[in-house]
Amino acid sequence: MRTLVLDNGAYTAKIGYSHEKVSVIPNCQFRSKSLRLKTFTANQLDEIKDPSGLFYILPFQKGYLVNWDVQRKVWDQLFGKEMFKVDFADTNIIITEPYFNFSSIQESMNEILFEEYQFQAALRINAGSLSAHRHFSEYNMELCCIVVDSGFSFTHIVPYCRGRKMQDGICRINVGGKLLTNHLKEIISYRQLHVMDETYVINQVKEDVCYVSQDFYKDMQIAQLKGEENLVMRDYVLPDFSAIKKGFCKPREEMNFTGKYKTGEQILHLTNERFAVPEMLFHPSDIGIQEMGIPEAIVNSINKMPEEMQPHFFKNIILTGGTTLFPGFRDRVYKEVRALAPSVFDVSVIQPQNPICYPWEGGKLLAENPDFEEMVVTRDDYEENGHYVCEEKFDI
Repeated sequence: MRTLVLDNGAYTAKIGYSHEKVSVIPNCQFRSKSLRLKTFTANQLDEIKDPSGLFYILPFQKGYLVNWDVQRKVWDQLFGKEMFKVDFADTNIIITEPYFNFSSIQESMNEILFEEYQFQAALRINAGSLSAHRHFSEYNMELCCIVVDSGFSFTHIVPYCRGRKMQDGICRINVGGKLLTNHLKEIISYRQLHVMDETYVINQVKEDVCYVSQDFYKDMQIAQLKGEENLVMRDYVLPDFSAIKKGFCKPREEMNFTGKYKTGEQILHLTNERFAVPEMLFHPSDIGIQEMGIPEAIVNSINKMPEEMQPHFFKNIILTGGTTLFPGFRDRVYKEVRALAPSVFDVSVIQPQNPICYPWEGGKLLAENPDFEEMVVTRDDYEENGHYVCEEKFDI
């Protein structure tokens, strides 16, 4: 019996059999301006020659799975002949879903997994639980950890003790990668160039040039300087999808501080946007979201735990999710948590090598766990007892 591990994120799906490697695939459909009538699904993104004005059709809204038609098409593509060639009669599935998922969504997912696709057994679990499992298997002396999962729709902060999540300490901040990209689109559209339709391109810009500032006000002062003294400024060459397939940052020695470039490339001049956009993860109130930033929320979550457990949580803060990949993110989280934590406690912030696939790796280990059989709901169980058996077994 094979086990398929699917970390079904709102932006990308991380999928692979437990004995193979992971693939990261967009979890959405696309329509392109040039081929308006044709819809591309998941990994067909590579077939689009001109991704400018790319229109996303996402199955997730505000972090919850609401568009089942799109999700079905993506899954059909993933499970089908072109990709994973899933033999449902001989396959179990581990699939992730958000914390406190609505029961109606959970029921729909049970129906689709067992009745439409007819998997032999399924385990629905939170991505953070898989990350915690991965962490505890590597550091088997540790009893507690706190998982910071900063993804596309929002950031969750979840304490785990002995592999169980502590419901009282779960925090959610409504800032994720989608909000940052949209905010960057607005800033660039207001200051330089109308890019409100260019989600794909601006997302690339965000990943290439944004970073987390260690000293916001100092960087702001540097960003106001003129010419070569401005160490923050970068010129980003936008792709035209004929000669330049992918946008890139000009090296500093090639930057022209005085006037325009003669080459005719389309350039974005980026200064304080580079660090002001990721700053929203630390101060959401800057754009009117009245919530705590990530370091404050971590400390707040740990303070809700019993006192004797708190030092263990401060020692095991794990960063997962694509939004944690900004340069300087880990150092800033460490610096601010260290300042807020009692001085007698050690603070350690762990950033895995690949924070995007970290939960998937946890799922892979879980599939090989001898207790795995007891955690899943089999198709026979489901057919006999319906949704009730899933509600009993899965702690979402």
